[in-house]
This record gives sequence, structure tokens and C-alpha cells, in this order.
Amino acid sequence: MRVSVVTPSYNQGQFIQRTLESVASQGGADIDHVVFDGGSTDDTVEVLKRFGPGIKWTSEKDKGQTDAVNKGIRATDGEIIGWLNSDDVYYPDAIASVVRFFEANPDVDVVYGMADHIDLVDYAFEPYPTEPWNFERLKDTCFICQPALFFRRRVVERHGLLDERLNYCMDYEYWLRLGKAGVRFAYLEKKLAGSRLYAENKTLGARLKVHGEINDMQKRLFGVVPDRWIWNYAHAVIDERIDRKVYPRWFAIRMIMVMLKAARRWNGRISPEMIVGLRDLWRRFRNRA
Repeated sequence: MRVSVVTPSYNQGQFIQRTLESVASQGGADIDHVVFDGGSTDDTVEVLKRFGPGIKWTSEKDKGQTDAVNKGIRATDGEIIGWLNSDDVYYPDAIASVVRFFEANPDVDVVYGMADHIDLVDYAFEPYPTEPWNFERLKDTCFICQPALFFRRRVVERHGLLDERLNYCMDYEYWLRLGKAGVRFAYLEKKLAGSRLYAENKTLGARLKVHGEINDMQKRLFGVVPDRWIWNYAHAVIDERIDRKVYPRWFAIRMIMVMLKAARRWNGRISPEMIVGLRDLWRRFRNRA
């Protein structure tokens, strides 16, 4: 099998060498690695130039990460596609394990594995909370680690590319869209990748925008936003403003207000389950100082 690995990049010079090396060290397949860099102003281009002929790359202004991934998919022809951001890494034998799984399971279109959260120096400080495949569960929580997922090219041919309207949850939307369409997913119980988590990370640095985009996306796909994501959005709003340990009662009051407003905004109503949850929240905090 030919495997195409697509790496979107922008100003990740401190990490991209390790990303490139993690792909170059893989075996078990004919690997085509392409990097689409958005015109980095740090030393990314110098790293790419030094790395040699093992990769194909271009550096030019683009419309963001989603655009870069789509360009990479269109520019390659591998039967299997992997998407590895320029601050993440593959673990040894990751691609070989995926290829063996796809060869043994020709009816599976998407396979994802286990992963770690890694820090600035590649230390794995916690496992990523992956879970076996369950589409209904995926609506409530994104248990798939993006760099640990691979899909067949026929998925793109049948279901299209990533949604370029999205800046943060383009991967999550894609998994949900594929699941909704009945695409067959499989879970490989092997650690395949390290997903870097740090303060400047795009997702961590914009929690409120991330959760707002996820809710808008869920509304478009399913017509309703799960209560779990309404709670997550409310926490993103409140955690930036109120320390729940210092002002527990005020935290509860504000959480309830934001939850009610968000539920009406996205769902037009407040679910019975949410009402129960809000009552429990108030009981826990009402008598605290």
C-alpha cells in the first residue's frame, strides 16, 4: 500500500524537525510525505530545505490549516491518507501497524489508534482519552486523536474533503460527517502518535472560539447540540472570568445563566436532562461561601 502523509504547517520551526523525522523513520509501506506550509516567518523553511529529498513541500500563503490539509490530500495519490500536524509525531511502527490492519480488514474505511499528549520536549505526560468506536458517543465527546487516525482515499472520493469554513474542529466535523454517512470506523488498540499540548497550542489558546465553532457545527450536522457541548461552552465562558474555588456560589449562578442562554441559542429549548443537571449544580454550590 502507498501511504500519503499530509502535514499542514505554519511557524512550527521548533517542532517540525521532530515531525519529519517521525515520518521518515516509519516502515511497512511506500510513504509519500508532503508538507504544505502557510508561508512561515520562523525557521520552518530552513528546516524543510535541510531535510532533503524525503519530503515534498511548498511554502506559500494559504487560507489556514484546513486549506493546507485539503491541498495536501489533492496533491497526493496514496491509497491510505494520514494527517500529521507540524507539532505532532508518529510513534515507531505506527504506519506499518495501520497498513497491516487495513490489509486484513478491507471493509474498514477509517482506523484510529491510541495516543498520548506530549509536552514541548516530547514527554508523554498523559494518555489521550481514546475509546472504541461508538457514533452516538462521538457526538458527545471527541475521543479520536487526529494524528492517530488514517483513512482510505475512497473516503475522500465518496464524501469530500474537510470543511474549509472551520478553523478549529475541522477534524471532529469530518469524523462526525463520515460516521453519519455510515463509513466504517475501527479502533486499533496500539499507541500510534503523540499529540502536542501546550499553552500556545491553537486549540488551548482559543477555548471559547473552539467551543462556539463545535456547537455551530453540531447544529448544522444534526439540528441539535448535545447538552455535553453546551456545558463545555459554558465552562469556556466562565472559567476565563470566575475562579470557582474562590467564588463558588457566583460561579454556579453564572454557569446556570450561561447554560440557559446557550441552550436557547443553539437548541431553542432547555432539555429536561439539563434542568436536572442545573438543579444539581445549584445544590452543590448554593451553601458555599
